[in-house]
Amino acid sequence: MELQGKVALVTGGTRGIGRAIAEAFLRDGANVVVNGRSAAKGEQALREMNAGDRAHFISGDVKSREGCEALVKGTIERYGKIDILVNNAGGATGHAPVVDLEDWALEDSLKWNLWSTFWCTQYALRDMLPRKWGRIINISSVEGKHGKPGVSIYVMAKHAINGFTKSCAQEIGTQGVTINCICPGAIETDIMKDEGPAAAQAMGLTYQGLLDWFASEAAIKRLNTVEEVAVVASLLASEAGGGMTGTMYSVDGGTAAY
Repeated sequence: MELQGKVALVTGGTRGIGRAIAEAFLRDGANVVVNGRSAAKGEQALREMNAGDRAHFISGDVKSREGCEALVKGTIERYGKIDILVNNAGGATGHAPVVDLEDWALEDSLKWNLWSTFWCTQYALRDMLPRKWGRIINISSVEGKHGKPGVSIYVMAKHAINGFTKSCAQEIGTQGVTINCICPGAIETDIMKDEGPAAAQAMGLTYQGLLDWFASEAAIKRLNTVEEVAVVASLLASEAGGGMTGTMYSVDGGTAAY
């Protein structure tokens, strides 16, 4: 299997996109640490994945440097190293038109999406670079390639992740470590169900209207699935993915212009 003997950390890995990626990595032979804020959801995820000692859960909030450091250290303590990092945790709340946005909403979005990606990447690189091998996969968004009204706090954070990824790739490209983004289109995950209605309201839509809009923008005229994202993550995490770095891979059904 492509990832036999590798160790992966997936932030926000108990459900949705992160969970699908974790399961794909397990099928490909890796040991996988999943993270989330809820111990109960973590325990449920481990039961459902049924991977025995090859799967481990670490509770923690990635919105702090200390939380990110603890995740990476905990992964290394459990399995001896970290080969693959998937910065999947993210989201936004407090959506509103720019004229009405409150500072806390932007600050929270940046911590949840951008800062968590930076912090986890920084700590993971300190283990990967001396060993000359690593794969970092940042879950961005189709919204990191263009914009939408009413959700600027999310759009800003995802654009920033894309820029960070490109710059980091230039720094580490000759050292055996790759870093890429996956930019999914709309997927009706649990977090979409939680935060989507407020985002839809800020855009002047119903929640179903928001889903319909996302589908209408795509060439495939439907939402994407978590499994479609996971298969790309598996490629980027593999030895075969070593020639791909600093790139934004769309899994958006043809929504983005590039």
